[in-house]
Amino acid sequence: MKILALNYGSSSIKFLVAKIDYGKMGLSSTDRLAQGKIDQIGEGRSTVRLDLFGEQASLNGIPSVSNHSEALRKIFEILRNYREVDLASIDAVGHRVVHGAKFFNGPVVVDEQVMASLEKLNDLAPLHNPISLHGIQATRGILGPKIPMVAVFDTVFHQTMPLYASTYAIPYGLAERHGIKRFGFHGIAHSSLIQGYETFQVSPRKDDRIISLHLGNGCSVAAMANGKSVDTSMGFSPLEGLVMGTRSGDLDPSIVQYLSQMEKVDVREVERWLNHESGLLGVSGRSKDMRVLLEAANREQDPRAKLAIDLFCYRAKKYIGAYLAALGGADAIIFGGGIGESSPEIRERICANMEWCGLVLDLERNNLAVGLSPGFAEPISNETADLPAYVVATDEESCIARETVTCLNKDPRGNPTGYSEEQRI
Repeated sequence: MKILALNYGSSSIKFLVAKIDYGKMGLSSTDRLAQGKIDQIGEGRSTVRLDLFGEQASLNGIPSVSNHSEALRKIFEILRNYREVDLASIDAVGHRVVHGAKFFNGPVVVDEQVMASLEKLNDLAPLHNPISLHGIQATRGILGPKIPMVAVFDTVFHQTMPLYASTYAIPYGLAERHGIKRFGFHGIAHSSLIQGYETFQVSPRKDDRIISLHLGNGCSVAAMANGKSVDTSMGFSPLEGLVMGTRSGDLDPSIVQYLSQMEKVDVREVERWLNHESGLLGVSGRSKDMRVLLEAANREQDPRAKLAIDLFCYRAKKYIGAYLAALGGADAIIFGGGIGESSPEIRERICANMEWCGLVLDLERNNLAVGLSPGFAEPISNETADLPAYVVATDEESCIARETVTCLNKDPRGNPTGYSEEQRI
């Protein structure tokens, strides 16, 4: 099957066109035809990267892409120019969807019923779900209604969390009635990091205890044992946990009502501040881009940029400590995501003074571990470190493509396969 995978971020779209074979034993091979990314959407300086059969085509310098609709049109324009890709032969499209809530327990073929359920989840992931919903609609409009669309959810990976990790300590009846629990996010990314780590190991052990940090505009940490998620930093929505580009992360919930009263605004406006104007951007007052903040802190000695970076790294370090306790130790630490893969300085700051748990970076290795190909891993810890650390280049698009093929082969009629029966609406 030839699959187009679309991975929507809050300010980017990544894409992959791949041929995937599905034999009697399941997925057997993946052949990449083209992959790329449109980044910094709506920021006045968009960039495009395209890899075609392993050869990078420089497409930077395009006019600024102001929204995801424009970015999606640009992607299809790019792919139409390459005969080898042949959009007319696409068999299905897989779409990353951040929040599946209680409605979905696996990838699902999108029909009108699924679309109706997805619309109900927009408020739970306001930076992502509306973009994915629009992307599905726009892609269907471009490729036609006969091409199956499959939604692949970030929340599914974390459904293995034990109840004590996924339950909030609020009245139980309220939580049950309204489906309130810790869902967790970035599941596709964390699954990809595990797979990249395992390919690096000569004899991968399925019982390894892994702490993975997906650090980008959105950030999360996951604790995994036996290849399954046992805890993660994001919760009911992607707002919980680490400091992010524009999201606050962990916050005393009473602050929401307090700010609403003091600023005389609706609670929804406060939530908008927490999602869109907080995090690195809110603390620094300058940018959500870690590259900009490092430049400002190191060269200009900007105190608020320095504070934003310190807070970012401290929160990540604190979660590593918490998950070492939750797992009873760890066999590896993995860094991924835009910041995790490309910023040796941030990795060094997070791992500083962690010798007590055996985590000691090799500074030369750490500085060299940038620009890895998708799915590849590099060690960044000292060879004698008791707790090894790695950088893994996240490859969510391959995961989305494989999940799409698996979903369609489970039900070749194109019926939904990941819908929770009790949640059909």
